Amino acid sequence: MRFDVLTLFPEIPAAFFETSIMAKAVDRGLISYNLVNIRDFAYDKHRTCDDLTYGGGAGMLLLPQPLSRALDAVQAAGKRVIYVTPSGKPFTQSYAAELAQEEELVLVCGRYEGIDQRIIDEYVDDEISVGDYVMSSGELAALVVIDTVYRLIDGVISQESLEEESFSDGLLEYPQYTRPQIFRDKAVPEVLLSGHHERIRKWRLARRIEKTLAMRPDLLSAIRNSPEWTQEAELILQEITNGREFNSHN
Repeated sequence: MRFDVLTLFPEIPAAFFETSIMAKAVDRGLISYNLVNIRDFAYDKHRTCDDLTYGGGAGMLLLPQPLSRALDAVQAAGKRVIYVTPSGKPFTQSYAAELAQEEELVLVCGRYEGIDQRIIDEYVDDEISVGDYVMSSGELAALVVIDTVYRLIDGVISQESLEEESFSDGLLEYPQYTRPQIFRDKAVPEVLLSGHHERIRKWRLARRIEKTLAMRPDLLSAIRNSPEWTQEAELILQEITNGREFNSHN
């Protein structure tokens, strides 16, 4: 997969692409990227890329001319173009899986008050929000999308690891432990030391249900209405809630 990232601050995403698992994926040819500085497409000697908004109001807006030239330079037409914005569609694991099927993604990093609506109308396919909050850096939001998507590309991370992660089946991930066996008087749960795979599986399922109930009851409500929810999971949930009827407000 290839990522084209259009930004005023290419040094921010550059550090991400040059470190850790992403750097290894790039070295192996699984991922490629192109960081485009929008200022390189400005018209004046000051490389101006923002101006006041029509109609008044606080803040500046990215100018459409440099941004359109940058988009044309990466041949955005015909590619999937993403603009990260608080007013976009919520980003989810299933959304990431959909984007991971693309051969190339173009990401536009907003700044200030965002970008001119005419750019959105002409170029953008997806307006994505990474959460119900406002950030000053579109680069950080774009990296959230990139990091979530690229991990799903074949060969980047083992399939077994992906299958056991939070949201893989609607539940959050179970607690995990490593050495030492006792840390500050707290021991690793005995079941994890037993070597009994079935007991470990059931324990992990119970902990996933317990954690999802505590942290994200909305997710639990959704999965209970899906084919993936099993009788075993329902019995575990009832044990956890002591037989009380569960709903998303518990």
